[in-house]
Amino acid sequence: MASVFLYHVVGDLTVGKPEMVEFYETETVESAIRAIGESTECGIPVWRKRSSAALPPGLVENSEMRQQRFVGILSSLDIVAFLAKSECLQEDKAMKIPVSQVITPNNTLLKQVDPGTRLIDALEMMKQGVRRLLVPKSVVWRGMSKRFSILYNGKWLKNSENSSSSSGLSADSNRPTTSKASSRDKFCCLSREDVIRFLIGVLGALAPLPLTSISSLGIINVNYNFIEASLPAIEATKRPPCDPSAIAVLEQSENNEKQFKIIGEISASKLWKCDYLAAAWALANLYAGQFVMGVEDNMSSRSFSDFLQTSFVGGGGGRDQNGTAATKAKKFSSRSIGFNPTSPTRLSIGRSMYRGRSAPLTCKTSSSLAAVMAQMLSHRATHVWVTEADSDDDDILVGVVGYGEILAAVTKQPSAFVPSNRSYEGGFGNEHQS
Repeated sequence: MASVFLYHVVGDLTVGKPEMVEFYETETVESAIRAIGESTECGIPVWRKRSSAALPPGLVENSEMRQQRFVGILSSLDIVAFLAKSECLQEDKAMKIPVSQVITPNNTLLKQVDPGTRLIDALEMMKQGVRRLLVPKSVVWRGMSKRFSILYNGKWLKNSENSSSSSGLSADSNRPTTSKASSRDKFCCLSREDVIRFLIGVLGALAPLPLTSISSLGIINVNYNFIEASLPAIEATKRPPCDPSAIAVLEQSENNEKQFKIIGEISASKLWKCDYLAAAWALANLYAGQFVMGVEDNMSSRSFSDFLQTSFVGGGGGRDQNGTAATKAKKFSSRSIGFNPTSPTRLSIGRSMYRGRSAPLTCKTSSSLAAVMAQMLSHRATHVWVTEADSDDDDILVGVVGYGEILAAVTKQPSAFVPSNRSYEGGFGNEHQS
């Protein structure tokens, strides 16, 4: 394990981070779409409002009370899946529904920590499933970082030593000291993407890990969610929640029935800044192969009024005799997401149409850890799909690498690494065999 994780603290990663503005569960779906689009993530933390009964006047909310107010993280995929329900497609007021009816509660996804928390401890929390760290900004502290002086409250706070101690830092000087709490605490939210961005800046301290292949590190996750291109896209919403929040859209290999190629994905990161209402219509009415070709090629946003004035499709996914999605509203044709549907029985004929902007983010089993991290950051993606060429040079999907896998790689002991000749033949984990 690199010493950089022992010498750095959470506060080192929060310099320059904006103050978090709480998004409440009483806000509407329309407001959530705007908030997600303006955020630096593909999801936003959702909170309950402070209760005056639970917090008498004069008392300050503590971390336990704040943790209880946290509901969960709402992603773009959650909203699109909700809007794709038949009852929402037929209801023009769906955008005014409170997000409390959309989000799946899970208050273990966020944890409040002190800015003086060691980075290694923060990484362990994230490996256990925490996706956001809530870090106070309205405190004065002396961090343990030996490299940085920390900027808080607009002032540089130098790491001072106890002059009365002849042996350097005393036991108490390594501990965060909190000033008197204000009536309105200020926090910033630290994500796993922030951690990966920090790791990119200290690659030298992680040597030789950054140049090691992901197969040698043994971090390729073969237990991913998937759906075949010929199935209705709405089936993707029935897959169990997973991390990363993504469903691979697969096409069977022409030479091996047990091997599949990835042609796209239905994920929170791909839907992050898409046209939500058009994507919801497509999810309810198109096949998975058609969906990924249409939604991924259209990342331009439209005004909400354009769609709110348009009637939704009735029947929640009805199709005509030719198997093409039926439509009542002119603006909710397949072209509204940038795709002209083809026959679902001949998806393989238009294979070239799946490439270009619609192509999912992929890497090879031989790709280095540093290369995968750079891919994720440059594309603002939460994951990278891993492929391996077969005898005919077709890229077969073997797994996925996300934030969790990277954090596991940089924190485990070198003896835990697997040989570089590890085989991923078949490309399916337990989930695919069921």
